[in-house]
Amino acid sequence: MNITDIISKSGQPPLYEKGNAFMWTDQYISKQILNIHLNPEIDLGSRKKSTIIKTADWILRKKQTEGSLKILDLGCGPGLYSEYFAQKGHKVTGIDISKTSIEYAKDSAARQNLDIKYFQANYLETVFAAEEYDLAVLIYTDFGVLNPQEQQQLLHSIYKTLKTGGTLILDVLNDNNIETKTTPRSWEASASGFWRAKPYLALSESFLYPKEKVVLFQHLIINEKQESSTYRFWTHFFSKNDMNKILTENKFRDVEISNDVLPLGDLWNGENVLFCVAQK
Repeated sequence: MNITDIISKSGQPPLYEKGNAFMWTDQYISKQILNIHLNPEIDLGSRKKSTIIKTADWILRKKQTEGSLKILDLGCGPGLYSEYFAQKGHKVTGIDISKTSIEYAKDSAARQNLDIKYFQANYLETVFAAEEYDLAVLIYTDFGVLNPQEQQQLLHSIYKTLKTGGTLILDVLNDNNIETKTTPRSWEASASGFWRAKPYLALSESFLYPKEKVVLFQHLIINEKQESSTYRFWTHFFSKNDMNKILTENKFRDVEISNDVLPLGDLWNGENVLFCVAQK
């Protein structure tokens, strides 16, 4: 791989152009992600355990009920929210694209004797039963990594599978000061690390698409055979008005949006995150 190829591959691509590699189903990387999910002291992969508990309690208060809820946890990862909901007496179904995360979640639920249904699948490709759930949750800003067409597709599926009067709760990144949300160009040469077990070079950069309020986080990984993999994470930022418009245009009603659910912190916390509650 010559320098011209590296320059070409590491440059800014057209909006929503996909990379040639997918992190979530990679056998090696998915194990690294799981380890990050399970670290209770950091806000990567999943939020800190204390924040998860606070958020889950806030979600349940928003969906007040005397009895047990049927909850759909979209992008459930290793089941940290699903387990908490189940411990509170609710019937939970979790779905995630990562085989590694779902296998861990199933084992963890079995160890704790929790009756949680887990499925390893892409929720964009899943056909959910109509009028099935009281509450659907999509946590840790997953909605914002979908392109607009995928966002519409997912909201349609959620609306269909919620019972009449059911509730959707999701969180997204706030668009305040979006020009400050990019990260500087960096490179890493490692004998073994997050991206590969063997030596690799990682060239990372982010690009702002201001009109669409999108930041691309791009990672070009080159192995010792000079083979390259490009991982692209298209990340949308939203205002309260944006989310109100998106949700109401997809038939949801009584939309409530809060920016004070999470403790203050970095880009992924505090006022930088909007929590949206909408009813069917």
